[in-house]
Amino acid sequence: MDIAQTLIRHGLISDHEMDSVLPQATGRRLDRVLIELGMVDEDAVLKMFADELGMTFVDIKREAIDRDLLTLFPTTVVFKHSLLPIARHNGRVIVATSDPFNLEAFEELESVSGFELDPVLARRLDIIEAIKEYLGVGGDTLNELVAQRTADGVELLSDTAADDSDLASQAENASVIKLVNELLMEALDQHSSDVHIEPQERGLTIRYRVDGLLRVQPVPESIAHFYTAIVTRLKIMSKLNIAEKRVPQDGRIKLKISGREIDVRVSIIPMMHGEGVVLRLLDKGRMVFNLKNVGMPDDMAQSFHELIGMPHGIVLVTGPTGSGKTSTLYSALNEIKDPAIKIITVEDPVEYQNPGICQIQVHAKVGLTFAAGLRSILRHDPDVILIGEIRDGETADAAIQSSLTGHLVFSTLHTNDAPSAFARLIDMGVEPYLVASTVEGVLAQRLVRVLCKHCKQQYHPHRNEIPDDFPRPLPDSLWRPVGCRECRDMGYSGRRAIFELLRTDAEIGRLCVQRASSGEIREYALKKGMKTLRQSGYARVIDGTTTLEEVLRITKGDFA
Repeated sequence: MDIAQTLIRHGLISDHEMDSVLPQATGRRLDRVLIELGMVDEDAVLKMFADELGMTFVDIKREAIDRDLLTLFPTTVVFKHSLLPIARHNGRVIVATSDPFNLEAFEELESVSGFELDPVLARRLDIIEAIKEYLGVGGDTLNELVAQRTADGVELLSDTAADDSDLASQAENASVIKLVNELLMEALDQHSSDVHIEPQERGLTIRYRVDGLLRVQPVPESIAHFYTAIVTRLKIMSKLNIAEKRVPQDGRIKLKISGREIDVRVSIIPMMHGEGVVLRLLDKGRMVFNLKNVGMPDDMAQSFHELIGMPHGIVLVTGPTGSGKTSTLYSALNEIKDPAIKIITVEDPVEYQNPGICQIQVHAKVGLTFAAGLRSILRHDPDVILIGEIRDGETADAAIQSSLTGHLVFSTLHTNDAPSAFARLIDMGVEPYLVASTVEGVLAQRLVRVLCKHCKQQYHPHRNEIPDDFPRPLPDSLWRPVGCRECRDMGYSGRRAIFELLRTDAEIGRLCVQRASSGEIREYALKKGMKTLRQSGYARVIDGTTTLEEVLRITKGDFA
């Protein structure tokens, strides 16, 4: 088949466009180059091939895959050629492919399976996703490991005690290395922030955190046999002690995957059925620290900009772990960064390296804590200081003293809302009058999932569905998730921050000195026009960014 002429005949591309693309397609299939460049749609190309070759085009997402049938095929060939057996029909097996010209792949699958095959066409990524879903990530790699394990015809049903050299040699097996790499690459493909590897009494569970929620990643059951080798491989990569299994260990891995620099923070903790592993993935290429990209409303952004431009004082960002506090602070530092200003940070750990800013890594084992680091950096003549987190009274006192000596101090605090920050510092042992005179403002934030722009659907909500604290008048319509190929059927894609900004004034200072409760400070701030996290979330619901259910999941009611 002359693919170029067929594409032109079907009206998928013009002669002029074809002439411009041909030089780029040297040695490669023309249709694939055009799909990569976005000049033609993959569906249209596959339907064209189906029409020309008398084949059928199917949507894998809508097909009922026969799991039992799939287990009868060797996974190595299925993964290698991206061929997906779907169902039986008239004694033959229907197999989906995205390449109708790869006849050798079908001959190989027929030969090793013993089935007669009927090919149908489907999207390549849909086939790959379905194979991973039904056979698990790394299914072919695990088959290689199982084959090695039983190569002499004897399989051990329980793991034997292994010394350090045995553990290391198992972990350095090429297939184990490949399996760990596949788990990491799949996590990145799904835009995961964390990978949880959890040993159970029977088996092993792997979960990816995507957009703040954990989802179980399908893996073959046989992966449990190689759990020790996987953990040891991760320990070797992060330069940890492979023989130590009784105490928690923390490490770091630096990777480059498909040209992207990835930092992986590794945490390993002994649990009932083995060592639990959590990997935090930091994709440097995707992080852009710009205050305009943070997503603050214009009026709040202006007020926050005034705060970070102050000559001295403390600016706090509060929220739970994983709410984007560090990203907001880095964006604020980038906003005020200037050759005339000396900025020093004390962090645990340093997540992202930022040119033009002096960054210090906390090292508690040698005595370099937040408080100790803060006392030392004051002798380095800084103008702006970032403390990764105020965890205790000693760090809080050091931050207060730094602000009193003419420095602008940024830090994070774990509180549920902005007004609670004052009470939290006082609980740590800081004198109320010092809190009142140094804390210039508190920004609380959360992350809500963003509706997928490709499939979100407008609907008319019933009055009973809308909470009492929703802004009036009630909107005629809102948006809800549906799920499509682009968002992996989740209905959401990415996250966006919602904010609550509280600036300190004379009255808040007075309430603080009187040790007023966070509720009293909150009540006053609301009268002065503070927009709460819930109200900020509702604004994102009204403009179609997220859903009502998502805001209710993340925030506490204003009337509660």
